Amino acid sequence: MLRYAIIFLVIAIISAILGFSGIAGAATDIARILFFIFIILFIVSLVTGKRQP
Repeated sequence: MLRYAIIFLVIAIISAILGFSGIAGAATDIARILFFIFIILFIVSLVTGKRQP
């Protein structure tokens, strides 16, 4: 999921450089949402994860 967030961030940067502001804004929003979902799932897995002895 973090990989997709980075991909959308790169798409947003490239489209912003080329002047496609609508695509850049949408890609930035998608990247932000995916990043926050990743952080939430990461924290949940840390809290509920099983530890190996």
